[in-house]
Amino acid sequence: MKIYNKYIAAIALSLVLTGCRAPMATVIKDEVKENLPQNFNQEEQQDANTNSGTTPWRQFFTDPNLVSLIETALKNNQELLITLQQIEMAKSSVLAKKGKLSPTVSAGIGAGVKKAGRYTSEGAGDATTEIEPGREMPDPLGNFEGGLMANWEIDIWKKLRTEKESAVAHYLSTVEGKNFVLSSLVEEVADNYYELLALDNQLDIIQQYIKLQERALEISKIQKEAAAATELAVKKFEAELAKSKASEYTIRQDITEKENEINALLGRYPQPIVRAKESFMSTMPQTVYTGIPSQLLANRPDIKQAELELKAAKLDVQAARKEFYPSLEISATLGLEAFKPSYLVKMPESVAYKLVGELAGPLINKSAIKANFQTADARQIQSLYEYDKTILHAYLDVANLMSKVKNIDQYYQMKSQETKALDQSIDIANQLFRNSRADYLEVLLNQRDALDAKMELIEAKQQQLSTVVDIYKSLGGGWK
Repeated sequence: MKIYNKYIAAIALSLVLTGCRAPMATVIKDEVKENLPQNFNQEEQQDANTNSGTTPWRQFFTDPNLVSLIETALKNNQELLITLQQIEMAKSSVLAKKGKLSPTVSAGIGAGVKKAGRYTSEGAGDATTEIEPGREMPDPLGNFEGGLMANWEIDIWKKLRTEKESAVAHYLSTVEGKNFVLSSLVEEVADNYYELLALDNQLDIIQQYIKLQERALEISKIQKEAAAATELAVKKFEAELAKSKASEYTIRQDITEKENEINALLGRYPQPIVRAKESFMSTMPQTVYTGIPSQLLANRPDIKQAELELKAAKLDVQAARKEFYPSLEISATLGLEAFKPSYLVKMPESVAYKLVGELAGPLINKSAIKANFQTADARQIQSLYEYDKTILHAYLDVANLMSKVKNIDQYYQMKSQETKALDQSIDIANQLFRNSRADYLEVLLNQRDALDAKMELIEAKQQQLSTVVDIYKSLGGGWK
């Protein structure tokens, strides 16, 4: 009989193990990371020892007004505050996964009453049972209990440890996500600050142009009275003056909106933005050193976040695969139980305990477990693609911005030359117009061209400064 029972147990165990056969996860290979180029520009060699992405933002930005704005944004920005709460939620998830590794112990008390039918096995047994000689079982039968209960899943396949490691990786990815939000916030504040300074300077230019148009209008009126100009010239100058004044109001509105956009980043209601517009055109962009592409993997928070999410996804696949294996659970209770409260203190008669160990594994209808595994496996592949996309975009960002830094510098130089030439042509045209040697159209065209060139020169300066900020962020700067 004992040998027969052993055979039954062996057959049952083999069925459990056979039914718990787990599928294999997809083997993924990160070719984008492995094929990362050695340099951003194949024609130039970069120095790995100089990388502006490692420079703290307080050292990178020298404008005290901009530094003050960034400090305020880092304290009050709502998106950053939301990200900090996501970190707290991820931290709680780690604690929850860690708690599953330890036994769950609870205490409880209970009371109840039960009456079994007389013509049942339980009722007939109670009717013929004496608690003590001469004392029958009470009917109905009360039940009072209290004690400790413990449940513990033994992590024999390290499934729970794998889930905890995945939660830790996800938590670390939220920390890197916070760093990326910091970097993006610093970039956004700086870009908007330079755009605001550019609008201030454009407003000054348009106001200067309005004064120039007013003088030209006065001259045209004087010439008309002297029969040296026509009413058409006067009307043209009046129209140009009205157009310039309309542009002034458009720029003023843009300034208001840009100030409020910065205030929104700083998490506050509208108020004036402290700034010094006078030194904008003379501000020299920071020199940026790119280092080598492999440093992006360590410097850029979004790449590190994607890498940690990929790690978490791989661990989730392992945990989902282990769901096919049998689980071992141990449950135990220890306490006091009696049908009458006064009997609870009678020892050891009222002592009750139970210890149960259960090894169970899925045999049939495993569709839910298979679906969970397939979802985790697909998410792992998706996370790899996200990681590869982040690396590729990071490399392209730096490569494009490196080219833009060079080209925008050349563009700025050409626009400076154009502006100087047109300023000189305005003086010449005005002199000729006063002497009736040039008509009003030549004056207007020269003034318009000069205005457009100065506006474009200011935009070029803003792009110079913003491009340096953008490449600083693309190299992983701004969060330290």
